[in-house]
Amino acid sequence: MGQVGSHLVMVKPGLRVNLSVPQHKELSIGTLRALIRHSGMTVDEFLSLL
Repeated sequence: MGQVGSHLVMVKPGLRVNLSVPQHKELSIGTLRALIRHSGMTVDEFLSLL
C-alpha cells in the first residue's frame, strides 16, 4: 500500500490490478461502486465489513 498524490494505492498479493482510492471526504456513488467492483467484492460483501 502506498500513496500517490491524493490517492491511496492498495495492492492485493496474487492479483495484477492495483486499486487506487481517492482520499476525499465523499465519493460519488459511481466511484464507490467501481472501486468495490475492481476490488473483486460485491456490494453486500463490502457493506458487511462496515
